[in-house]
Amino acid sequence: MLKAEVRIDPRRRLGAIDPNIYGGFIEHLGRCIYGGIYEPGSPLSDGQGFRRDVLEAMRRLRAPNLRWPGGNFVSGYHWLDGVGPPEERPRRFDLAWRKEESNRFGTGEFIAYCRALGTEPYLCANLGSGTLDEAAAWVEYCNATTDTHYANLRRRHGSPEPFGVRYWGLGNEVFGFWQVGYKTAAQYAEQAREYGKAMKWVDPSIRLVACGADEPEWDWQVLKTLAPLIDYISVHAYFRPDAQEPYYSLLARPREQERYIHTLWELICAARRQYRMDRPIHIAFDEWNVWYRAMGPGPNPLLEETYDLADALCVASFLNMLQRNCAAIGIANIAQMVNVLAPIFTSPEGLFLQTTYFPLLLQAEHSGPIALDVWAESDEVEVPGFPPQRLPLLDVSATLDEEKQLLYVSAVNLSRDDEMTVDLRLVDAKAAPEGAHHLCTGRDPSVTNSFAQPDNVKVIRQELKGLSGHCGVTLPRHSASVLELSLG
Repeated sequence: MLKAEVRIDPRRRLGAIDPNIYGGFIEHLGRCIYGGIYEPGSPLSDGQGFRRDVLEAMRRLRAPNLRWPGGNFVSGYHWLDGVGPPEERPRRFDLAWRKEESNRFGTGEFIAYCRALGTEPYLCANLGSGTLDEAAAWVEYCNATTDTHYANLRRRHGSPEPFGVRYWGLGNEVFGFWQVGYKTAAQYAEQAREYGKAMKWVDPSIRLVACGADEPEWDWQVLKTLAPLIDYISVHAYFRPDAQEPYYSLLARPREQERYIHTLWELICAARRQYRMDRPIHIAFDEWNVWYRAMGPGPNPLLEETYDLADALCVASFLNMLQRNCAAIGIANIAQMVNVLAPIFTSPEGLFLQTTYFPLLLQAEHSGPIALDVWAESDEVEVPGFPPQRLPLLDVSATLDEEKQLLYVSAVNLSRDDEMTVDLRLVDAKAAPEGAHHLCTGRDPSVTNSFAQPDNVKVIRQELKGLSGHCGVTLPRHSASVLELSLG
């Protein structure tokens, strides 16, 4: 039995959590859109072609924003191909994933899906093969109320009122050789500055996300050029294990990523000092997930990863990391939502929820808007790497809902083999809290869900009784928990 200590003072606050850190992402890749969220003619779809079962599963996650159309796909995507009568839209060859694209799902369908989901659209502009005029025209089509060409085109397409798209990405991963329109940092920064200027001239209220590279030299070049214009700089991260120690090396990835978040935040602060900026710039973690099994083969991989419990623990730890770094991180988007590296997996007959769905559900249903500064101490394990690190076996964050007087403690027992007793102390607790333990675990770290066995991993609720301001809580081995404590 492992032991850990946690101390929480509700007065010690890291700050407000931007709800946008719980966002999602869909791309024209594999069965994410076609055969995933959008399947016209299916008995499971509504009149707009949206899969009702998928829509309901996504609604439960309460994603506040949804990023589209990519991803790599966007660097060769021309938005005019995806508007107007669907039967008149051209079929194109997609260079990103080397397949045919019907363009049946375009801007209008995406906006309709966001409205059905109750989420804000986040569009990414083509800074690979696209043009400045094309990017500015897309903003006009979506947001303008003027008597001008692209605003009138939207009206002719059946949408008299503007879509009001607030979040716009300035390209995707243009630092990579795999991307259509690869650029150096200096080339990208100069291009993005001109595109961003034009887009904001069309609608000054939009918020722009610059393309970061998870690399200091690139990110500094982008920040020192674009800081006066942008609201966010992006980071993308896909977590995979090392062969030498696959379990613990995977679970160490969120903490490794946290170290770069601290570096990037210092670069942001330096850029703001250089420009004497009062306006904040935040980090957009607008692609993240576990990804290491479904890597191909062939030019058109479906990327249909099967996730196990260990992957779900990695996701839970990453969500804790986002909360702990609320001052720096303003947007995050799990990539992707359906079928492709996804928590939701479909067939023509139905769906099941992968293990990674449940940490997302825990945070959607059991977290508060204020992040607290938690002191925690636990046993550690040595994880090989470059450099090697000591990984605490308890990963924890705490959030507060002041209005409801609820405290949420998100605690992940990363141990492969041992239960953990947590000595939880609430500083200056005025009354004994009441509570519930929301638990996600399974028989071993390799367990998965499937159509045949959809409930191997799920969320279980347990009542917490006999609590005080100083109490012990037992966390099962390899488990993700949220302790919900009523302070009223």
